Amino acid sequence: MTALTAEVAEPFPHPPPGVRPSRRGGAELTLLTGAVLICVLGHLSVGLAATGRPPGTTARYAAGLGCAALLAHLAVRLRAPYADPVLLPIAFLLNGLGLVLIQRLDLTTPAADAAAGHQLRWSALGIVLFVLAVAAVRDHRALQRYAYLSVAAALVLMLVPVFFPAVNGAHIWIRFAGFSFQPGEFAKILLAVFFAAYLAANRTALALTGRRLFWRLRLLPGRVLGPILAVWLLSVGVLVLERDLGTSLLFFGLFVIMLFTATGRIGWIAVGLALSAAGAYAVGSLEPHVHGRVDDWLNPFASIDRGEGPGQLAQSLFAFGAGGLLGAGLGHGQSFLIGFAAKSDFILATAGEELGLVGLTAVLLLYGILVDRGFRAGLALRDPFGRLLATGLATIVALQVFGIAGGVTGLIPLTGMAMPFLAQGGSSVVTNWIIVALLVRLSDSARRPRPAPAPAGTGPGAAGAAVAGR
Repeated sequence: MTALTAEVAEPFPHPPPGVRPSRRGGAELTLLTGAVLICVLGHLSVGLAATGRPPGTTARYAAGLGCAALLAHLAVRLRAPYADPVLLPIAFLLNGLGLVLIQRLDLTTPAADAAAGHQLRWSALGIVLFVLAVAAVRDHRALQRYAYLSVAAALVLMLVPVFFPAVNGAHIWIRFAGFSFQPGEFAKILLAVFFAAYLAANRTALALTGRRLFWRLRLLPGRVLGPILAVWLLSVGVLVLERDLGTSLLFFGLFVIMLFTATGRIGWIAVGLALSAAGAYAVGSLEPHVHGRVDDWLNPFASIDRGEGPGQLAQSLFAFGAGGLLGAGLGHGQSFLIGFAAKSDFILATAGEELGLVGLTAVLLLYGILVDRGFRAGLALRDPFGRLLATGLATIVALQVFGIAGGVTGLIPLTGMAMPFLAQGGSSVVTNWIIVALLVRLSDSARRPRPAPAPAGTGPGAAGAAVAGR
């Protein structure tokens, strides 16, 4: 534990040369205003498409969205004034667009299956937790003290759903008294904290010790790699029992990328890709639930050839094709034909059909900017824990976007992960708001100005020197 917290007492990191620290609250507020306006216009468009007139809830929707944005903005300005001004507006815009798309899909589902209201409440909870996290975490390095507590809590969160009934073939939900959530979503952040703390404390041994195998790859000693590898294997084993292979791949990718960041040895990327390919082949061959997804990916139109009609992936591809360049317009698509997963796994198909290639590209660029800003915060930080934590959090978002976007477009088999902020899922949206809060804190640390040096001839040292000279 001492090794993991040794760097907490170091001086606060400062930005490297060329980075101009500034309080850019005006830029953040302007971007937030634009995000709120876009979301309100989307709400209006959906209402007009459904009834031909503006929905009566527009004023309340705009007021609630504006108040939430203002609350989050004030929290950042008061507690993290040097934070990147782009992070919060992007998160707000993606969350708002997700609410609009879910509201649009609710128009074609029974009232009992309406999800926009539930998603709105979860989003409000996520924003509240964002504010609390920004206010509570004053120095990100304090999280190192809770490295082992984080990994213990993560393993418990992943293990508990095994004892609950499976939902859609996976044991990832906890449901009781009409309430449900995915504890594995929160485990992602806890494991990122543990990996960052452990790798930061052992970065020298990871980079310089061990027997050389080939190229730039070293076989790390067991005393260094053993504990973190054991944690990773245990977490992936639990997730395999739960049949949640998407999250298993997410944790594996997080582990490999953070290990590469800590060691700087590209050989670990090659090893990670090889192990991922071998594991995916084995699980896809042996596990029926995953094998079915692989078959759908290899031939998405097989059900049409058999006369059974298009499956979910085929309907998703049809939706993307129907969207064209500019889209059919909000409320005018047919992506609801995808079925029960239209609001969750396949919500990107609705964006592609109704916003077109232009709108879909804009959404993916928003994710790209969010991930890029997370990596840039990590590069600007000088403490290894902060650098690794920022990299890990940005990697979580990037892998989720790649996994779900690749799955619904037929690039890779479906993984079952949730599109950050966009898809239906309370646990997912809350977790992603906490990730953004931590990235805001890390970017504030990275951009904070260097304290001015003390004037010559002042301070305790100067006073002592004057006494000694008498």
